Amino acid sequence: MTEPPLAVRVRDHVRGFLRDLNDQGLRVPVAKHRLFLRAVEAVGPRDAQHLYWIGASTLTSAREDLEIYGPVFERWFGFGEVTARPDQELSDEESPAPGGKGDEAPFGAASGGEAGLAAGTAERERRPVFGPAGEDDRAVLALLRRDLRGAMPTVRSRRRRPGRRGPWIDVARVCRESWRTHGEIVTLRRRERPRRQRRVLLLIDVSGSMKQHSAAYLRFAHAAVGCLDRVEVFTFGTRLTRVTGPLRAREVDAAVASLSEVVLDAEGGTRIGASLQEFLGNARYVTMARGALVIVLSDGLERGDCEPMRAAVRRLSLLGHRLSWWTPLACDPAYRPVTRGMAAVLGDVDAIAGVRDLRTAYQQVQTLAKE
Repeated sequence: MTEPPLAVRVRDHVRGFLRDLNDQGLRVPVAKHRLFLRAVEAVGPRDAQHLYWIGASTLTSAREDLEIYGPVFERWFGFGEVTARPDQELSDEESPAPGGKGDEAPFGAASGGEAGLAAGTAERERRPVFGPAGEDDRAVLALLRRDLRGAMPTVRSRRRRPGRRGPWIDVARVCRESWRTHGEIVTLRRRERPRRQRRVLLLIDVSGSMKQHSAAYLRFAHAAVGCLDRVEVFTFGTRLTRVTGPLRAREVDAAVASLSEVVLDAEGGTRIGASLQEFLGNARYVTMARGALVIVLSDGLERGDCEPMRAAVRRLSLLGHRLSWWTPLACDPAYRPVTRGMAAVLGDVDAIAGVRDLRTAYQQVQTLAKE
């Protein structure tokens, strides 16, 4: 079945919007999702306000639903208070549409840098508020701290040390011991390259479409920093931010709360490709990815051209030991990586897993231990 042309153009953005409605408590069945997309194709919204009423007519069933629908729509499509239904035609003398301009802007065009699809890439600097961890989360964090180290992949160290079954003879030690036995070699001592934990690189999406999951991902990162030897953590929305240092604080709530002073692009737009390319453009950061277990925690909903994202993910895959992509979307058994961004990187990702909270993150950690 061919998708509606407009739905193809804004597919990733609309899917994120529909998922956010569900996360906020507005349970919209799949049939209404399809009805919404067909209505968008048939009507052809003139602007964001017109799209608002199309969604309100197809996705909501009661007045109470609008209390959830309105704020979510504004967050994704970025315009102010709705003043009139689209069937109430405005004359030239009446007030303009909520875009704030006298002329009507087509849907998808930026109005003041905020409207339409520009909301997907707009850089909105704000101080995010990451609430405290609940009792259930703290229980899972304790399990993570206990099991993370044993689940991480290992690699042979380049340095040699005394060992029982090493392939190298420890000549110096054998000679020293032979002096005590008048030159007789009683025991052939050996040296080996012990195994140690591989580097771990966490790249966490904190954009608006990941608002419901970012805090859990950051708590997972805090547990990893606290119990693993070599871990680096970065966040990205519209820019790349290294947050390993703040996450070294002992208490999880204090560590995550301190990120509000550091991560200024949270709950804003998404530039996955540009952020990953910024990471790869820093030679010091590249060494963190070389031979590492790389985990990207993101829904993969890229805005605009997906080629930078594809190229960056391919290079990360070549640099690292293993590249895993954890996305909340994959928690749905019907999920398929068919969005433009995920389809572009599918061939370079070793595993795609469903992770939406600490509980599902712990399940994936147990899976890592078996690989």
